[in-house]
Amino acid sequence: MQAKVKWDGDVRFKCTTGSGFDLTLDGELKEGPRPMEMMLLGLGGCTSYDVVGILKKTRQDVVDCVAEIDAERADAVPAVFTKIHVKFVVSGRDLNEKKVERAVKLSAEQYCSASLMLEKGGVEITHSYEIIEVE
Repeated sequence: MQAKVKWDGDVRFKCTTGSGFDLTLDGELKEGPRPMEMMLLGLGGCTSYDVVGILKKTRQDVVDCVAEIDAERADAVPAVFTKIHVKFVVSGRDLNEKKVERAVKLSAEQYCSASLMLEKGGVEITHSYEIIEVE
């Protein structure tokens, strides 16, 4: 896996992923997200990918999954994440609560590389879920 980050003036950086996608990071939030916000998005994408995949494999009729992420950072520099809470809002038809709970747990404890890496770095990560029944 590769990435390229090029300074673009002020506190702005042009980024290119190894898979060919471009984006801008901006510490002033004028042209893109802050780098630490991207870390939270990476975590959310990684764990959501797991949860939806596990639920689909168990034949759950998932129609939507939103990971709502709240994070706390240290007051001193470096302002690392100290706590992160990920709440999954899973919508679907006749979802089995035990299967949703299991999918969240498996992602957190075995599959989500981002989550496991952050936890090894001392970040306290907690998870919860809400199930919304749709017709």
